[in-house]
Amino acid sequence: MTDDDALEMADISRQRIDKWLWAARFFKTRRLATEAIEAGRIKLNGHPVKPAREVKCGDLVEMKLGDTLWVVCVRGTNAQRRPAPEARRLYEETPESVAHRAQQREMKQMSPTPGAGLRGRPTKKAGRLIRGFFDR
Repeated sequence: MTDDDALEMADISRQRIDKWLWAARFFKTRRLATEAIEAGRIKLNGHPVKPAREVKCGDLVEMKLGDTLWVVCVRGTNAQRRPAPEARRLYEETPESVAHRAQQREMKQMSPTPGAGLRGRPTKKAGRLIRGFFDR
């Protein structure tokens, strides 16, 4: 990170949570971040928030993204969306969150969801078997 980037990060001590989630690369667009906040999947310091709520260094953000729960501590803010290595400097994941995500990943590998290996349309033979199953 250059001195200009550090200066820019220092100038912004508070930032809207929807913009921070976008800048930290948890969401591709601010609109997706806003929709997740409004759906109640984002909490700030344990409380549901609105998109205009401001985050500052030291705040804990809990995010439920799909099946994954992220708990991160805000380490900085940035007005612009930067490359991923720079975006990772905006937060620090808690050790409990890292352990929980690793455990989820391991569980997913050990017991894949039924039908996860299926790709595309069934073959003619599989289609006949399916229709035969439902015709009984």
